[in-house]
Amino acid sequence: MAGLAVNVDHVATLRNARGDVSYPDPVAAAVMVELAGADGIVVHLREDRRHIHDRDLRILRKVVQTKLILEMASTDEMVGIALEVKPDLVTLVPERREELTTEGGLDLIVHKNAIAETVGALQRSGIPVSIFIDPDPDQIKLAHQIDTTMIEIHTGTFCEAKTHNKRNQAFSNIVDAVKLAHKLRMGVNAGHGLCYNTIKFFKGIREIDEFSIGHSIVSRAVLVGIERAVKEMLALIKDL
Repeated sequence: MAGLAVNVDHVATLRNARGDVSYPDPVAAAVMVELAGADGIVVHLREDRRHIHDRDLRILRKVVQTKLILEMASTDEMVGIALEVKPDLVTLVPERREELTTEGGLDLIVHKNAIAETVGALQRSGIPVSIFIDPDPDQIKLAHQIDTTMIEIHTGTFCEAKTHNKRNQAFSNIVDAVKLAHKLRMGVNAGHGLCYNTIKFFKGIREIDEFSIGHSIVSRAVLVGIERAVKEMLALIKDL
């Protein structure tokens, strides 16, 4: 059965919307997510600190009992923070200040050398690294050449597709990408835009090790509570 890592960024987004309050605390949310049975906690420390703050990351490192996954850009600042905090996994993601959320995977055709340098620095310090990439065979082969042992497949194009044809094609691309990565003996995670409806499409795809899901779970938690929101997603994943 695939695991579930829950991204708590949007708990911090809600906190920061008021600017002058300390609630809701993403650290407290992470504890509740773990108690509900999730397999890991994900946070994205962005360069502009728009949701998760340095304080959040450092406290999470102390309290998370499952595994702490840090999403980050491949910059000197973020590498330095990762080397100090030592998360259980780093997922390298692209980042643009004007985007609302991560809009696509890293382009290894353009940035292969820079990403390889970051991967090497982190792995030499004992931090496993995953690369967030689009479901494209060329990108997967380049990730394999960099010697990272894990990738996260960007599922956003599939989740955001407006027609059946576009959704089916996007999903076919994901399936092919997952199978290729598995053939290359890479760990495979999947995430971005997944919700309680789209997760059902992944039934029977055994090669995915873990799903990374945030916004839909946090959104549902507003209505039904964190425990129920997490357990409902876990039940759907168990049925895949």
